[in-house]
Amino acid sequence: MAKVYLTGAGPGDIELMTLKAARVVKEADVLIYDRLANPDILNMAKENCEMIYVGKQDGKHSVPQDEINEIIYQAALKYENVVRLKGGDPFVFGRGGEEAIYLYDRDIKFEIIPGISSAISVPAYAGIPVTHRGITTSFRVVTGHETPKKKISQIEWQTFLNDETIVFLMGFHNIKLITRKLMNLGKRRDYPCAVISKGSTPEQEVVVGTLETIVELSKDMPTPAIIVVGEVVTLRDKVKWFNSDSYTPL
Repeated sequence: MAKVYLTGAGPGDIELMTLKAARVVKEADVLIYDRLANPDILNMAKENCEMIYVGKQDGKHSVPQDEINEIIYQAALKYENVVRLKGGDPFVFGRGGEEAIYLYDRDIKFEIIPGISSAISVPAYAGIPVTHRGITTSFRVVTGHETPKKKISQIEWQTFLNDETIVFLMGFHNIKLITRKLMNLGKRRDYPCAVISKGSTPEQEVVVGTLETIVELSKDMPTPAIIVVGEVVTLRDKVKWFNSDSYTPL
């Protein structure tokens, strides 16, 4: 009987894949993958594995989510082992829940294979701990797709005034709106902020600034990129360990 594995590939570093994710990729009859999954993972698949790309970039969907759901379903009707490969974790803004429900409603068996989220791993590779004793005891992960301009927002912006770390995923194209909103709400203009591009890969770039300066400092950085707002950003000078220039994966 067919089974779909909704699989997190982790961030860019292929060595941060879980053993289980690597196993199902090697056994897959078809791989349905997105832009954020390390392309080297495809080389792990068996020779006759079908590859289906359904990537999205900067809000531009090569394939709409409704069609992706149907592609996964149709693949399950054709193949025994279907791997839906997502960058990061399937349930952290990966829409894995939607895909799982779509399969459930059609009596298709599925399994969730969590992945290391970029929300914690990418700051770690940049030398930024998302929590640190004496600085912050909590952090939140926020979608950057939902902009402060929306008339109806699911983001409770007024609750962002404490000292917890805020990690914005998929929000680099909205960084000007995000930083302006935080400052308008009362965050200090010199509040620490960082942008991390292509985190955990040899192409990783990190820019550190403040809410007031980060837009200009990061304007030429490539995507994918995440935004980290919080006093923990100041720890980077001491915690920084990852030298992308000399990094070679095993």
